[in-house]
Formats: sequence, structure tokens, C-alpha cells
Amino acid sequence: MTATLEIKNLCVDFGALRALDGVSLRVNRGKILGLVGESGSGKSVTGMSILKLLETPGKITSGQVLFDGHDLVGADDKSMRKIRGNRISMIFQDPMMTLNPVLRVGTQMVEAVLAHEKTSKVEAVRRARDALGAVGIGSPEERLAAYPHQFSGGMRQRVVIAIALLHKPDLIVADEPTTALDVTIQAQILSEIQKLTRERNTALIWISHDLSVVAGLADEIAVMYSGKVVETGSTDAVLDKTLHPYTHGLIGSVPSRNLRGRRLHQIPGVTPSIDKRPSGCPFHPRCRKADEMCTSAPPVSEPEPGHVTRCFHPITRQSKVA
Repeated sequence: MTATLEIKNLCVDFGALRALDGVSLRVNRGKILGLVGESGSGKSVTGMSILKLLETPGKITSGQVLFDGHDLVGADDKSMRKIRGNRISMIFQDPMMTLNPVLRVGTQMVEAVLAHEKTSKVEAVRRARDALGAVGIGSPEERLAAYPHQFSGGMRQRVVIAIALLHKPDLIVADEPTTALDVTIQAQILSEIQKLTRERNTALIWISHDLSVVAGLADEIAVMYSGKVVETGSTDAVLDKTLHPYTHGLIGSVPSRNLRGRRLHQIPGVTPSIDKRPSGCPFHPRCRKADEMCTSAPPVSEPEPGHVTRCFHPITRQSKVA
């Protein structure tokens, strides 16, 4: 079966600096892929590359972005404009990156419908109203007449999600859309988008630095570090049978996994900047299992079907990370 989205060996450069180095991912319809890692790991660049929204001098230099089997890397601007917001939608962390503060919400949603479909304004208004209701906004008819500043932060993000769902896209890329929201609102939005994804058979890539959020949302997890994907697999496999030492460190850093009164576990050191990456495995200066071998590029291995890692010394039940 052809994946809704399959990224193969994607490399992205910003001038002479490599931001993404051989990234490979896939997600199918009705499934949620959680893309996790620290700030600077390349998560957002991956999301922007899918829609070809990289800012200059960012450029895809090699690899493929296959959407329903068609490579988007070579697509021209006209083709991408037909796809963006229609077949592939993006939800940003800051809703004001999507919403125009001087236009009513209804106006923006109706324009979004009419930009991709030949339909009446009455039908576009109905679609916009129904979309607001679907994401849990009360009195949607009245809310269409409101401006973005008249909504709370959580409600603005719901509006953005409603816009993303207007055309029933095949794929949604969500770049940390609930990070700035309080825990209660975050939980509500996560529950709703999970339900809508299932109901509409939409593929979703959820980008986050918060492993605990992704654990309760995603079907599969891909862990990124310094521009590379270091581990992928089902959520249960990645969390319960962790292979890569970096993933192990991320899981150990979740507060709920630490005993009360004990110091929080942390990964030593910091993520290397894009211009100072070490040779070989980029994690080896911070890894307790590293040896001389790790100064060379590690191979991709698949110890169990569907559970892939990029490491010379993957964790096994016999080998533990101190």
C-alpha cells in the first residue's frame, strides 16, 4: 500500500550548512506520526520541507518527498499552491501566523474554501460554521463574525485547526500547536484532533519536543537528533523497547518517570549547533555507550520488524544505559 507521505533520504542545506541529513519517514491515512526531539533537532525544518516553505537560503538538496506516490521536491510553485491548504494543511505553534488580525474569522475561513473550490459563498459559510463546531467552538454562527483578538489563545488554535480541516486534507503537519496552551486546553485539543483524524481518515504528523504528549497521541514515533532520525517504530515499541541511547535519555527526562525527591534525570551536554556537529554519530559526545567506533557514521538497523535505529550500540534487554 502506498503511504500517504513517504520521505526518503531527505537532505536540506542552509548555504554551506546541512540542517537535515538523510531523513526518512512515512505515515499512512488515519495514522498519527509523532516527530520528537530537542530544539534544533530539525523537526520544524522537516515539516516546512514537506510543503516547500523553507526560507532562503534553505534548500532541499537531495532526497524525495513522496505524497501519494508523487515526488513534491520537483513540483513547481503553481502545483504546490494547489496542494497547500487543500490536500496538505499545516498548523503552526502560533495561531497568529495563520490568522489575519484585521479580518473576521468567517471572512478568512470563507476565503480559504473559495481559494481551492468552486462553490457558492453560502455553502462556504456553512462549511466554515460546521468546521468551527467540529473543533468544539460553541455558537459557531456568531463566532464567524468575531475577530481573532476576541478569542482566547486556546480558541484561536481551535480556529486554526478548523481551517486546516476545511478541505478534509489527506495530510496535516502540526508544528507544536499546543505548546503555549495550559494543560487542560491542551488535553481537550489533543483529544479532538485525534478523533477528527480517525473520523476523516487523515494522516497527521505531530511535531513536538514533549514526549509525554506524543506518547498519548501517536501511533508511531520518530525521534530526531541533530538533523537525523535516530529511531522510529510503533509508540509501544519506542517507549517500551527503546533502542537508541538518545531516546532512552528523552524518556528518562520525563518528570513522571522520576521518583519523588530524586534529582531529575538529564542528558549531559547540549545539542550541537548546525555548524559544529561532531563526525559520525552526532550524539556520541553525550552518550555513555559511545566508543571510538561512534566517530564513524552508524548504520541503520532493524532489530525488530518496523523498529529501526541508527546506532552502533543499540540498547537490548541485556545492555542498559547507566
